[in-house]
Amino acid sequence: MPSAFLRQPEPNVLLFGFLLNLPWELLQIPFFAGMSSATHWDGVIQCMRAAAGDAAILLGAFWAAACLQQTRKWILQPSLSAYLAFITAGIVATIVLERWATRDSGRWVYAETMPTIPVLGTGVLPLLQWLLIPPISVWLIRRQIR
Repeated sequence: MPSAFLRQPEPNVLLFGFLLNLPWELLQIPFFAGMSSATHWDGVIQCMRAAAGDAAILLGAFWAAACLQQTRKWILQPSLSAYLAFITAGIVATIVLERWATRDSGRWVYAETMPTIPVLGTGVLPLLQWLLIPPISVWLIRRQIR
């Protein structure tokens, strides 16, 4: 039954995670080297891949909070500790992934316009993403599954 499936948290975390992160990724284009000169379709595909990865990180962060709260339904009445676990897991994953992608694998490069955290070398915009999008996601998911 589709309606029962859509009342589960995980499909909604992935759906809203993708839909909220895609515009963010598109708006970040000027802050990544080579993206402004990429063809339109290549830029769209890269941003869609990034948004899908962001949705996966959001799902992992959701499960981290679920483990802490010992329920997948924590999102219906999120406590401060659940919110903090959710956001912290996303931030930690972002720091690790951004470090790997920008330093270890060279998967992407920040443009000179990207402000970075000096000690970490992580872009400010990817970190800001994980402070703004998770609370909006929680609000939308709660509305959807109630």
